[in-house]
Amino acid sequence: MRLPFLDRADETSRLSAVLDAPGAGGLAVVYGRRRCGKSTLLRQVRREGDAYYLADEREALPQIQSLAQEVARVIPGFDAAHYPSWDALLRTLNERATPGSALILDEFPWLAQVSPELPSLLQKYLDSTGTRRFHVVLCGSSQRMMHGLVLDATAPLYGRAEAILRVDALAPGWMPEAFPGLSPRKCIEAYAVWGGVPRYWELAGSGKGLAPAIRELILNRNGTLHEEPMRLLLDDMRTAAQPYSVLSLIGEGCHRLSEIGARLGKPAVSLSRPLALLVDLGYVARDIPFGENMKSTKRTLYRLRDPFFGFYFRFVRPRQSMLELGMVDAVAQDIEERLHEHVAGVWEWLARWSVPFSGIGGREWGPASPWWGQAKGQQLEVDVVAESRDGKDLLIGEAKWAPRADVGRELARLRELGRALPFVRGRRIVPVLWCTTPPPHPPDGIIVQGPADVLRALR
Repeated sequence: MRLPFLDRADETSRLSAVLDAPGAGGLAVVYGRRRCGKSTLLRQVRREGDAYYLADEREALPQIQSLAQEVARVIPGFDAAHYPSWDALLRTLNERATPGSALILDEFPWLAQVSPELPSLLQKYLDSTGTRRFHVVLCGSSQRMMHGLVLDATAPLYGRAEAILRVDALAPGWMPEAFPGLSPRKCIEAYAVWGGVPRYWELAGSGKGLAPAIRELILNRNGTLHEEPMRLLLDDMRTAAQPYSVLSLIGEGCHRLSEIGARLGKPAVSLSRPLALLVDLGYVARDIPFGENMKSTKRTLYRLRDPFFGFYFRFVRPRQSMLELGMVDAVAQDIEERLHEHVAGVWEWLARWSVPFSGIGGREWGPASPWWGQAKGQQLEVDVVAESRDGKDLLIGEAKWAPRADVGRELARLRELGRALPFVRGRRIVPVLWCTTPPPHPPDGIIVQGPADVLRALR
């Protein structure tokens, strides 16, 4: 399936502003995990006279010659000369380029890996005020290498970029546009497996359905996404062994730092840095109870933030040996029986994510969090808690992924929670229930949100 160009309005606008600015010599940097649509974005903003080159892992001279051939598409005869170095190519390009055109280098870290001098040469060019003729756009999937080459304070190109864009996964609200035949409920189920990565959506959009796509792309040992998490980790880390182990344990249900450390046989404090990196890369999220301070609290639960990682490390990684033996049917049967458990967790997270954008009850809400702890002598848990922007109201909600929910019973429970929670402090309670099939006439006193409401808020 060929996916239409979705969202990215802000990224497109910012890149175009650099490329269309008066003069020349502007630098734009685009980075983010693979398959999220960076190259598609570059093709979208590329103009007729811009040279685009997708780098690979060859040695420097073959890459220089390949780039010269791509430049020749917009500057006829440019590849007729021999360029012994990057310096020679860049000097010639600056002499012959149309003023205001752009050189777009996709997967720039591969070029810098075989030609360590290239970032400094680009720095020299960008610093040559008054003689620059073309803009530069650098793009890369290795977030670690892009930081080292461009974003760290010690990098040669640090401080020169006029636009730095991190391209993340698409929000789930774009899924109905990508899969117009799916109901909102089915869109949530699909998002719980593929997350928001556009390339995964393309691969899964064969029309065969969710279960066949899982078998073909993930469970089959030759499937395109069978080893995807390890490839992604190797993009961003020097070694993937420890991060892969941490992700596996979280996927299996270890959500506290002490639990993860105990299972790995390591002091919990030694895992703080690797977990912080996984959080920064967007693979892991820290959940803290509503009202706690993120910097000072020790009441933290870790979960897999990326839905695809959550699916993979829950269902695939623990059964890797079975899949290597070709026991796909047995693993697929287990997924079919238990997928709703995974979707329920994603649904709860989406409910929280949607709160600030949903205008529930005609109010503006701040970010939502879960809450757990002791209250009135008992252990309580709440899926969703948020405070209104004016501080007068408190949203308390539950997320249920089931064909039908007893709305009346949930309302009674939420009201009881409102009387028991220690942080209510006189604020008005707004009970909310997220369920898969909202009733047409819910009882008074509760607001019900369904898949269509969440998808509408998250785009």
